[in-house]
Amino acid sequence: MESGRCSLAKMLVCRLWMTISKALFAEFLATALYVFFGVGSALRWPLALPSVLQIAITFNLATAVIVQITWKASGAHVNPAVTLAFLVGSQISLPRAVAYVAAQLAGATAGAALLYGVTPGDIRENFGVNMVRSSASTGQAVAVELILTLQLVLCVFASTDSRQTTGSPAATIGASVAVGHLIGFYFTGCSMNPARSFGSAIIVGKFEVHWKAPGLPGDQVNTGKQAESQRRPVVLTAHEQGICFCLLRSSGWDP
Repeated sequence: MESGRCSLAKMLVCRLWMTISKALFAEFLATALYVFFGVGSALRWPLALPSVLQIAITFNLATAVIVQITWKASGAHVNPAVTLAFLVGSQISLPRAVAYVAAQLAGATAGAALLYGVTPGDIRENFGVNMVRSSASTGQAVAVELILTLQLVLCVFASTDSRQTTGSPAATIGASVAVGHLIGFYFTGCSMNPARSFGSAIIVGKFEVHWKAPGLPGDQVNTGKQAESQRRPVVLTAHEQGICFCLLRSSGWDP
């Protein structure tokens, strides 16, 4: 009897581990692909400089493909901001959220490293490291990233809600990412995803600047106060969008 219970417990533990490891690998792979294709579309080749439309479409298609592949395995968060919102909204446990974020950061680093390795040295430049545009203030950067991240997270919640009418989460979430890039690129370069910014920053050795301030992707390195506009807004918006969603849900709003 005891041996039977022991075997059942081992089988349950094995199945649980397989489920968790599958979800973590899905998040790792999805974030790696997202960074590889997304950042790759923004590289400045001399004979074919990327347009904002090209970058937005690439992020759109990459997101749609990734969500379609992984959303049943892990929920296709691919973004620490989304994971945090799910945590604050009681849609995911704290240990699972921490594991997801770790997998996403590792995946983003792997994707950026792979892209860096296959990219010619003269094309890398700042390699998509997130920076605030020189003409944008810190307040503007924070406000824009807050709005962009909020609309993305609300779209993820609405698209994956089983109570909603049938549709394609991949298409709607991809469209949300594209809309963010079409508008946000001119303000901040449009991050919406701390993992995407983390990967590029750590690979090119600008990790310290990455965490020093509220900023996002751009073309040039800023100095003084503008150099402090680099990354925090995305981290702040991750908290704020989760809180906003919870407040909306508690007030009776149903996405």
